Amino acid sequence: MMVNPNLVRNECSGVFQTVTIVPRLEYSNYLLCDIMDTLKRKKAEIKKSNRVYLELDNDDHTCVRALDFERTISFSLEILSKIHKKINSISGITSIPKLLPLIPMMRTVSAQLYTLFPICSKNLSELSVHLGSIILDSAILTEARFDFSQSNTESSLILNEVKLMVDSKINKQYPNLDFSKVCNT
Repeated sequence: MMVNPNLVRNECSGVFQTVTIVPRLEYSNYLLCDIMDTLKRKKAEIKKSNRVYLELDNDDHTCVRALDFERTISFSLEILSKIHKKINSISGITSIPKLLPLIPMMRTVSAQLYTLFPICSKNLSELSVHLGSIILDSAILTEARFDFSQSNTESSLILNEVKLMVDSKINKQYPNLDFSKVCNT
């Protein structure tokens, strides 16, 4: 029986590429967990320092930056938690291309953290590049097709949902502050 050498080469190449995706995915997960741990520590610190704002009256505007800082960290952690769950839900190479909506979400969080935590922002940028290459490699192997408009829509919906949730939590956490009266500085 004659074996087509091109078929064997293609099959071996696909297996090799599949095997090389796993350590890259593990590294991406490690990097994500490291970023989340850093943000969790910062959130605990800022939440502790913001306790003073629980007793303020509605006309005090001194807390705007501190609360925006807490809101940004909370938003970032919620998004990264959703990303972490999606990455951990990967059941095989065919499910990897479905992670495409995570890339714009990571870039949004990275942009928001740029001035607050440049290292976390840089690590998120690195993570989005790693994940993007993993998604592309798995799409090539599985011959998946991307619908970027659907991906962007899904990403935007998740970002908006998390923003509303975080805003609600912050408003409940600081019930004495009227956020509609607090001016943005």
